[in-house]
Amino acid sequence: MTDLEFDLLDELYFVQHYDYIKDTLGWEDAQLLDTLASLCQKGFIKCLFEPDEEVFRTVDFKKEGQNLYYLATKKGLMEHNAL
Repeated sequence: MTDLEFDLLDELYFVQHYDYIKDTLGWEDAQLLDTLASLCQKGFIKCLFEPDEEVFRTVDFKKEGQNLYYLATKKGLMEHNAL
């Protein structure tokens, strides 16, 4: 897990919208979207349309990543806490 992935997972213990994450971390869109995509690919986060409506398909982060909510998965939390 990279330092960026670790820092991002810190913010995803609860469901958070993209805008909140961006404001909190102060990252550029490209960096944030790339890191979200990496965490999703590893199974460390899940993507949601709404706080209670999970996305069950492949997400195109460049196109729709800024409109979604995110939450760490159990796997992601375990990995995050192991470091």
